Amino acid sequence: MYPPSQAAYDRAITVFSPDGRLFQVEYAREAVKTGSTSIGIVCKDGIALMAHKRVSSPLLIGGSTEKIFSIDQHIAAASSGLVADARKLVDFSRVEAQKHRLTFDEEIPVELLAKNIGDHIQFYTQYAGVRPYGVSFLIAGVDGGLRLFETDPSGALFEFKATAIGSGKKAVEEILEKEYRDDMSLSDGVKLGMKALKKVVEEKLSPAMVDLALVKADDHKVHKVGRDQKAQWMS
Repeated sequence: MYPPSQAAYDRAITVFSPDGRLFQVEYAREAVKTGSTSIGIVCKDGIALMAHKRVSSPLLIGGSTEKIFSIDQHIAAASSGLVADARKLVDFSRVEAQKHRLTFDEEIPVELLAKNIGDHIQFYTQYAGVRPYGVSFLIAGVDGGLRLFETDPSGALFEFKATAIGSGKKAVEEILEKEYRDDMSLSDGVKLGMKALKKVVEEKLSPAMVDLALVKADDHKVHKVGRDQKAQWMS
């Protein structure tokens, strides 16, 4: 908790503290850090996105919780943080993608969509009466090149070859920094991601607990991976 002298600066998104910080944005980052882990890995033939799904009850239907979303046929996004905030951003992203398609008769470039999402997130750090989004995205797509972006609750954007968001971010990135290679195949990338997830998930990992999607370079499309294929990569 911040000292009493700083308490006046953590109640409104529009007020900077004397040392130049927006505490509500920092609190939103903490919400992301408590979320389940999502990983993105750029490979030579596509991008692998995988996300851990916390199954809180044996009565919960696993398919009712979604961590990886198709934004357009060539772009997917994985989330970590507040699930409801993620759904809202996904809806915004899909509208942006379709507006571009209708206006220009082409697929939206991945970087342009990422910037539009970042601008939308940043809007909610500037005005009174709103709060920042408590979610981060990994945006993966192909548009002539393979692109992987990470969003931040401040609206900042970063492009990576491989990265992670959520509670296991630090541990996963240590593994990726040691073992990632530019010439990895999608199969190798998924295996590396699954290995990293196993390190940060406390319980035994099962196919029902992981969302997996591949953005393939050959057909420029997002492919959701089924239970049987996930099980093969986990073995």
